Amino acid sequence: MLEPVLFVPHEEREYQQLVTILDTLIDTVGEDEEHPLASLMEVIGALIEKYEDEHIPELSEI
Repeated sequence: MLEPVLFVPHEEREYQQLVTILDTLIDTVGEDEEHPLASLMEVIGALIEKYEDEHIPELSEI
């Protein structure tokens, strides 16, 4: 059931897909930490952050 939503991104297309999903979740959940989707939003955010750490150079590294 969560397979189309929850996955580890390995390429730019998958990363962008997760960013779009996170944007939708942010619009839905907002600041409500008790919302049923709040933990999913947190997990997807962590997956995005991990991808960025591994694939997107910091400005100071450029």
